[in-house]
Amino acid sequence: MINSFLETDRLALEPLSQKHLSDAYVSWFNDKEVCKYNRHCTMPNTKEKTLAYIDSLKNNSYSIVFAIMEKETSLHIGNIALQNIDFINSNADISIIIGEKSAWGKSYATECYRLIISYAFDTLNLHRVYIGTHEKNIAMQKVAQKLGMRYEGTKKEAIFKDGQYFDILLYGLLKDE
Repeated sequence: MINSFLETDRLALEPLSQKHLSDAYVSWFNDKEVCKYNRHCTMPNTKEKTLAYIDSLKNNSYSIVFAIMEKETSLHIGNIALQNIDFINSNADISIIIGEKSAWGKSYATECYRLIISYAFDTLNLHRVYIGTHEKNIAMQKVAQKLGMRYEGTKKEAIFKDGQYFDILLYGLLKDE
């Protein structure tokens, strides 16, 4: 039984908690293919580190992390987060990971982004949301454009992966857009 916070026909988002801790979840952050375009997979991940991360969210007013649950299977397939929430300037960064490869290619990221953007604007009353993505992550760039986000700029050589530096492309969306 999924205790959803936000949902679509196919997916439910619920606050990430200790109940989501599993070997599969821990393994996402050790999988080079899953982490190809993000900052994870530089140091080995463990259950203890993952549990510490989950516990750190309890008193963190600058991050809201949701487990992405596939309704049909009740499988935890990824996480989506509002991070660096700035209530004074009314904006937040959105990040996502779809760790279960069986969930890839199903447009789940777009669905989740729509839910979290609606939550950010309608519930938290934020003015702006933004993402940063690896310059080679074409799929994420397409998702950002599909969501109506606009390219805002480039953070030059901001991520070091596999022995070289890569740019981070920034996309943003205002509440009234």
